[in-house]
Amino acid sequence: MQFHINQDSLAERFMRYVRIDTQSDPESETFPTTEKQKNLSRLLAQELKDMGITQVETDTFGYVYATLPATSSKTSVTPICFCAHVDTAPDCSGTNVIPILHKNYDGKDIVLPDDKSQVLGVKDSPYLKTQIGNDIITASGNTLLGSDDKAGVAIIMEMAAFLLQNKNITHGDIKIVFTPDEEVGKGTAKINMQKVGAPFGYTLDGGEAGSLEEETFSADAATITVHGVIAHPGYAKDKLVNAMKIAGEILAALPKSEWSPETTEGMQGFVHPTSLNGIAEKTTIGFIVRDFKTAELVNHHARLKEIAEIVVAQYKGARIEYNISEQYRNMKDVLQQHPQVVANAAEAIKRAGLAVKMESIRGGTDGSRLSYMGMPCPNIFTGMQNIHSKLEWVSVQDMAKSVETLVHLGMIWEEKNG
Repeated sequence: MQFHINQDSLAERFMRYVRIDTQSDPESETFPTTEKQKNLSRLLAQELKDMGITQVETDTFGYVYATLPATSSKTSVTPICFCAHVDTAPDCSGTNVIPILHKNYDGKDIVLPDDKSQVLGVKDSPYLKTQIGNDIITASGNTLLGSDDKAGVAIIMEMAAFLLQNKNITHGDIKIVFTPDEEVGKGTAKINMQKVGAPFGYTLDGGEAGSLEEETFSADAATITVHGVIAHPGYAKDKLVNAMKIAGEILAALPKSEWSPETTEGMQGFVHPTSLNGIAEKTTIGFIVRDFKTAELVNHHARLKEIAEIVVAQYKGARIEYNISEQYRNMKDVLQQHPQVVANAAEAIKRAGLAVKMESIRGGTDGSRLSYMGMPCPNIFTGMQNIHSKLEWVSVQDMAKSVETLVHLGMIWEEKNG
């Protein structure tokens, strides 16, 4: 059975959401990192209430919790959760987003009107070839679009509206959660798992239609603090040891042809310097360390530390500190213990008429942390493409297929419980 999803409603809903600026800020110490994220959270909570859902709550941190009540007569149906994040990435401006709907895409290059140097075409975005005849949405050229993850938000909201309009479709309780600050790695920092109220969940934060992601990187942050020897520069001969210069040499000593984001792909891990701060006396280099095999992180740290120690050993009086902080872990390690979660999602994608594309994420999602917080949580497609850039786009038809997938998923959990 396939369902007719109102694509006009879905597109209008998505374009309404992307006009709201919700960029998060990696430098902020507040939570959420930007107050403006709450503007969308409040709107979503009100729209859910306007649909007739009574169990809706938003909190001071910008989370939205809601329950779509069960329509099944069974008493033992497992609740499931659908989750998306309201914030957009700080990589590209999200202020004054102007979404453009390109009806019946003809396969030709699209020149974005507000910056004609921004040209979207199949040469650089080959997935566009699958969208000829479909409707795609871009921004106007000056900003990102925000489909990461407002496509996921719109899909969940449209699913809720569809199920409320079609109460003959049987499902258990469906929990809805919208999170802030995912893009800066804090999406679950203040989440209330009791309010979430589901043992299993799905994030809506994936790409191509049919994709299902059960695996992420395991991730650490590392900092190398270089301590030099300070002296008055006018009288520094044979005394001064400049920590900034040593830090530069450590960076220069990193491999050029491997072990970095720009030289790896697929299942390869990497180490990536992300920040450099300091003065002559003390300088700190920030790194992210990534691998699909959690055990390999130890080897990456050992190699990085050894490189730094070899460099600093050349300078009398200099020393380093090496510190590690865990960020997230590969959710596959948890999902393997609950195979039905991924299996049900794969079945739902097939029922929506799509081929399942099992993929691994070279990054993380809220689902990575949620899986380790007690709610195994793979990632389902939304259609988003070229994320975090001015050439970001999404297909309305892909989003509609995602809505349909969620409807089937609710039915499948009901069928297989009780």
